[in-house]
Amino acid sequence: MNAMSIASTITQELAIHGGQPIRSNMLPYGRHVIEEDDIQAVVNTLRSDWLTTGPKTAEFEEALAAFVDSKYAVSFSSGTAALHGAAFAAGLGPGDEAVTTPLTFAATANCALYQGATPVFADVEPETLNIDPQQVSRRISKRTKAILPVDYAGHPAALDEIMQVAERHGLIVIEDACHALGAVYKNHRIGSLAHMTVFSFHPVKHVTCGEGGMVATDNSQFAQTLRRFRNHGIDNEARQRQAANRWFYEMVLLGLNYRLSDIACALGLTQLAKLEANLARRRQIAAAYGEALRGMTAICLPVERSEVSSAWHLYPIRLHLNKLSADREQVFQALRAENIGVNVHYIPVHLHPYYNGRFGYTGGEFPVAEDAYKRLISLPIFHGMSDQDVRDVIAAVQKVITFFSR
Repeated sequence: MNAMSIASTITQELAIHGGQPIRSNMLPYGRHVIEEDDIQAVVNTLRSDWLTTGPKTAEFEEALAAFVDSKYAVSFSSGTAALHGAAFAAGLGPGDEAVTTPLTFAATANCALYQGATPVFADVEPETLNIDPQQVSRRISKRTKAILPVDYAGHPAALDEIMQVAERHGLIVIEDACHALGAVYKNHRIGSLAHMTVFSFHPVKHVTCGEGGMVATDNSQFAQTLRRFRNHGIDNEARQRQAANRWFYEMVLLGLNYRLSDIACALGLTQLAKLEANLARRRQIAAAYGEALRGMTAICLPVERSEVSSAWHLYPIRLHLNKLSADREQVFQALRAENIGVNVHYIPVHLHPYYNGRFGYTGGEFPVAEDAYKRLISLPIFHGMSDQDVRDVIAAVQKVITFFSR
């Protein structure tokens, strides 16, 4: 769609008012891409001797560790399970606190609760919407045991500053990088910097296993604890026992069944081989959005700091509501009516009923995160988008925002 045709779309009546939508079918905000080699890898594993705790699990872990430049990687059944495992390995327990961001999916904070610890929130930076290291410092107490930064939307958090805070206070950093597989921070892959780094393989992520997660670490003790925790607390695994012609095992800690199957890992391996291409495509889409939408004063585009390379899991724009005659909900519904599957990431965790009921939050405690939430809309971005899909998103945003601009 050229500039003239885009200009013509923004003068049309909005679809929500009965006009012709930009697209005839809904474009989701994120979607998996499965190809024939992915399917064949799963079929081959289904025909093998191992459907779980077998060679594909180890192969996937080794490949992921090599990609992110960590010594160890331990797979889990989901990103949430991986966060729980990391919280367990960090030794979080009753009476402990973990400092994290309110602008995240609830699992980041929940992993502290699973261990009987208390999540303590620190507000985010206005520019990146990542946790603010200065706010982290202010929230640390004698009970703090860990810091859980999130690489929001795929943009790495201020890891140098966070690691310095952790070192001063003797804390463990669990980086929630579920958005950031493939991101780079100061020439280092995300996964090689924090004490433990957690990834997700949900279908909307850069690499999917259907469901799945991984913890990357350079600490051998953490790796051993993670492996035991995801396997009922047992000190060895079935494939090890078979290779050694042994039956004996012992449960040495209270763990859970958080194992990732070989079926899922076979898919993960073929997906991982495509990660660089997937990242490049996401970066192309982000660049196209930035180029086309930069001149629209009623929206604030996401930033990418010079020292990082974002993985662009999300493309979150913020509305300047004082320049619009509509609120976020009206803009959201108008874009949905154009068949652009926008979303919102995220309701701040402390505003969820469970959290405000348990901890007494009433709103206003974290003004930057709360203000961002009121104005956030995530545009579709995934590596399977066509150029026409990208043009449709741009045309719809221009059409809707122009209509509501004061």
